[in-house]
Amino acid sequence: MQRLQVLLRRGLRLGGLRASASLAAAARTPAVRPRAPPAGPEPRPGLRLRLPPCSRPLRQPAAAGPDAPPSRPLTMERPGAGGINSSESEDVSRKKEMSEEFEASTVDSLINMPFATIDIKDDYEITDVPQIKLKRNIENEQIKNDQIKKKKRQKDYQPNYFLSIPITNKEIIGGIKILQNAIIQQDKRLAKAMVSDGSFHITLLVMQLLNEDEVNIGIDALLELKPFVEEILQGKHLTLPFQGIDTFGNQVGFVKLAEGDHIIPLLEIAETAKKTFQEKGILAGESRSFKPHLTFMKLSKAPWLRKNGVKKIDPELYEKFISHKFGEELCSRIDLCSMLKKKQSDGYYHCESSIVIGEKDGGEPDDAELVRLSKRLVENAVLKAVQQYLEETQNKKQLGEGSSVKIEEAERNGNDSDNNRK
Repeated sequence: MQRLQVLLRRGLRLGGLRASASLAAAARTPAVRPRAPPAGPEPRPGLRLRLPPCSRPLRQPAAAGPDAPPSRPLTMERPGAGGINSSESEDVSRKKEMSEEFEASTVDSLINMPFATIDIKDDYEITDVPQIKLKRNIENEQIKNDQIKKKKRQKDYQPNYFLSIPITNKEIIGGIKILQNAIIQQDKRLAKAMVSDGSFHITLLVMQLLNEDEVNIGIDALLELKPFVEEILQGKHLTLPFQGIDTFGNQVGFVKLAEGDHIIPLLEIAETAKKTFQEKGILAGESRSFKPHLTFMKLSKAPWLRKNGVKKIDPELYEKFISHKFGEELCSRIDLCSMLKKKQSDGYYHCESSIVIGEKDGGEPDDAELVRLSKRLVENAVLKAVQQYLEETQNKKQLGEGSSVKIEEAERNGNDSDNNRK
């Protein structure tokens, strides 16, 4: 701005010098005011310039003496006939020409000044503000739309597939069945909330697959997961021991995974699976952290329970199993299962694809495996003793032997009516 102001002052100074010279010349010549303005175009608005004197000098009046009457400005006298003589007409034309020449020369002098051709925008790098605002508004609108779409997709995120580690150890399955029967004996209404024995599993990851194309992408992701799992296990078997009971908000009952060295590789497998599926563009994972568990009952399987006063799982229902050891599962398979499709004949979920992990080499069992087998034999004996005790207690509380048959029938009805949700 300082440079622009200097240039403006310099231009005005040059224009002022020319105007001053013209004014000085006009001051040396008496002003002549015609009675009627000459015909012609009106002077330009904004230019209030005094006309320069004519080159031909006008006749001056004789010098007045001290007794002479006061002088008055010269005027153009009209002849008796009302016309203008030739000399006066020539003076008027000459004044008009000089006025036009002066106006043209003044404009030319302004045009020739240094600042007349300066591009202020380029010289001072003034940016087109409206264009910037328009561009920013478009960018902000795009960002806003992307955020709305992302939030809407997250809001509509409803998992319908999951990665499952199936529980196949009959010892664990038998122990859970005993636990379920013990709870049903205390409250028969809870039979509908029990998970069928063919559906026992550990969930590694949940996801949303909306169509067959996404299911195929999920299958590819599962196959790509296998070498990562083998690298995590480093040729070792993954054994999962289960002990004790816990709940999620007194709404979901599950058998706990015992603490030990097996937790670290299992968590690594779950995290690697989440990353593998997300890199394929699949919405996978949950907001809460991964907590491996073996679900055996869910109140959500029977919504009418809440209307009948069953709003939570009472800890007294499973207090006898609070520290019970249910056995160990040798993890050998990971399945991609559907929560909504019809289950298989054995009660397990519809399986889209599977990978086998920790394959046995067919050699002789090592000492650690022999110890595990011995533990299983002892635990089986304990489970049988507990089951016998529960059956004897049940017979004492009920009026007849037919009551046990009714419980088994209720259990079968509950298993047959399980919905397809995980």
